[in-house]
Amino acid sequence: MARLATRLTERLGIAHPILSAPMALAGGGALAAAVTRAGGLGLIGGGYGDADWLAQQFAAAGNTQVGCGFITWSMAKKPELLTQALVHEPAALMLSFGDPRPFAAEIAASGVPLICQCQSLEHVRQGMEAGAAIIVAQGTEAGGHGASRASLPFVPEVADLLARESPDTLLLAAGGIADGRGLAAALMLGADGVLVGSRFWASREALVHERHQAAAVAATGDRTVRSSLPDIARQLDWPKPFDIRTANNAFIARWAGRDHELRAAIATEALAYREAFTAGDPDRAAVIFGEAAGLIADIPSAGEIVERMAGEAAALLGRAGRVLA
Repeated sequence: MARLATRLTERLGIAHPILSAPMALAGGGALAAAVTRAGGLGLIGGGYGDADWLAQQFAAAGNTQVGCGFITWSMAKKPELLTQALVHEPAALMLSFGDPRPFAAEIAASGVPLICQCQSLEHVRQGMEAGAAIIVAQGTEAGGHGASRASLPFVPEVADLLARESPDTLLLAAGGIADGRGLAAALMLGADGVLVGSRFWASREALVHERHQAAAVAATGDRTVRSSLPDIARQLDWPKPFDIRTANNAFIARWAGRDHELRAAIATEALAYREAFTAGDPDRAAVIFGEAAGLIADIPSAGEIVERMAGEAAALLGRAGRVLA
């Protein structure tokens, strides 16, 4: 297979400029290790902060080099989790959804590259001040949490900003990228690689219920919606401006426009939601995937996804006259 050599592959010592997103609860050690073994870099999702779960997932990754990511505002409540993750000498440490600067010194002292996921230019500047080695420009098309910028204009705008003010900082594109076309487009927009969530969420190694994955295969991008309802049901106090993209299912339809009523009934509804999610019910709890669902038609291994994406992108960029290594 042709390799796409970019600044990212050179900096991280990987074959393909593809990282798996550190998806809370779904991105475990087996998935991260599978992505790395295929030539990308997998990131374990530190999520909302469970020390035992984090230890289990690093163990599941074995001796394979993987990274780790945290929801910054949640990790800030248990900063010892960052220390715990750094003990494993991850290939990279990613912070998303909150100011990374309070944690930058500890990460820098460890020698681990810092990745900052950003949803606005303000976030990008915070990442630059934190000394991020890699900035992720995340578009609103992404599954899970995000904000309001669309990938197509946001990625090149960030690329231009970094070129002017921090040219050694690398850039990843995220949001709606699920195949080689998305990877090729991201590179043409000025990114050094991609961070991929929903496509790896729909892989055999992901810690995702098979009924949820089946819902993604059956869905189109039209069948997703941004909402705060799942966070209310899970009693997660997400800060503004972030909300979550999920399937537009019966749970969303039932509570749409009724946020206050859901909060008032939370004593019973939170339990019902947890039970439905654990059972993999695709109607009574959120199914967390992005607009890329319209590009997902199967549940392959993570390694096959990496190989497909890299091969397709190499062929497309080769036809466009790009130099392949």
